[in-house]
Amino acid sequence: MTAETVARTRAKALYTARATRTAIAPFTDEDPELGLREGYEIQQELLTLLLADGDRAVGYKAGLTSKPMQAVLGVGTPDYGPVLASTIHPDGARVDLGEFIAPRVEAEIVFRLAAPLRGPGVTAEQARAALGEVIAGLEIVDSRIADWRIRLADTVADLASNGAVVLADPVPAGPGDDYRLLGMAFSRNGELVATGAGAAALGDPVAVVAWLANTLGEHGVTLDAGQLVMTGALHAAVPLAPGDRFVAEFDRLGTVRLDVAAGAGKP
Repeated sequence: MTAETVARTRAKALYTARATRTAIAPFTDEDPELGLREGYEIQQELLTLLLADGDRAVGYKAGLTSKPMQAVLGVGTPDYGPVLASTIHPDGARVDLGEFIAPRVEAEIVFRLAAPLRGPGVTAEQARAALGEVIAGLEIVDSRIADWRIRLADTVADLASNGAVVLADPVPAGPGDDYRLLGMAFSRNGELVATGAGAAALGDPVAVVAWLANTLGEHGVTLDAGQLVMTGALHAAVPLAPGDRFVAEFDRLGTVRLDVAAGAGKP
């Protein structure tokens, strides 16, 4: 098979795994040399399938923006994937556990752009000037790869392990705001389970925006005004269980909440 055919076949396997909520073996088990380029080729094929179903890409999520997570996968760079309109929920949403395979939740800082950014060459200062809103967010990460046995190419192919997003009301972004120092306390069922600050995301979440603009720019893609940019987890992801209530309290951004329903299981 040609490389294009292989990418389409693997994308179809992920598409089916998402639809049936049945995990598949890592692609890197069969092909240990599978690299970043091939991972993004599969990702694009999978996105094409999902958009054909009527979904929309409304921004991007960056993953592996913290040094500890990069160390886990043995990489030195973040990755990215699309944010789909169908996955976004408002503050206080009640999500169905049966809609996922092996979900985990993490708090992060989310930006909405007021102006476009096109790399390469975008600086942190230019990225900061393009910010329109900053939002307290919770991301449910999920893996269609069995038991989270992912290498970099696997998670990239799987839309950077996206699951769902819960967003609080936005706050206007200030040109002088230092998001490195923006603190967060994360609790499950009233018990504090993690804390974090913006600096956990690549040293500065604004640097994540610049990195993303420059990385996409290498492929001729522009970050457009109105798009969301999720800048990465501020702490280690926490598994979900039926009946859980998660609350992330952010300095200056307010609170975002998520409730977990038991779910009806696989379709």
